[in-house]
Amino acid sequence: MSTHFATIRWQNTGPHFLKRLYSREHTIHFDGGAVVHGSPSPLIVPAPWSNASAVDPEEAFVASVASCHMLWFLHVAIDAGFEAANYEDQAVGVMTKNEQGKLWISRVSLHPHIKWRGEKHPTISQVERLHRQAHDECFIANSIKTEITICNP
Repeated sequence: MSTHFATIRWQNTGPHFLKRLYSREHTIHFDGGAVVHGSPSPLIVPAPWSNASAVDPEEAFVASVASCHMLWFLHVAIDAGFEAANYEDQAVGVMTKNEQGKLWISRVSLHPHIKWRGEKHPTISQVERLHRQAHDECFIANSIKTEITICNP
């Protein structure tokens, strides 16, 4: 069992907080020392109260799903004797309303492109099986109800 930490820091820098006229920009500090600038999506909170160049929670969620899947995919590929040269994924999260009318990220589509090296390259069906195994092992996928699809394996 393990424990994971993230520290969120925000500071009120303006006089109009009670009028909802305040910056939502913040920093996210991870236990290894990485610091990420955070903000709500400008699609949710318009500028100047958000910052499009910062990471919004929805992007971080999609990245978390994609990153976890990739890490497990590489693990199961090694177990199967395949050597990946590189892995790139253009992951997409879709936000919809649930039965109660609340917005949620209902679907994340992963679009991985893997290049292989070495003498042994997997077939399309072997790659599909590796993705199924990775999905089954992914801690994030096992923690959420969002539908995750793998496109173009």
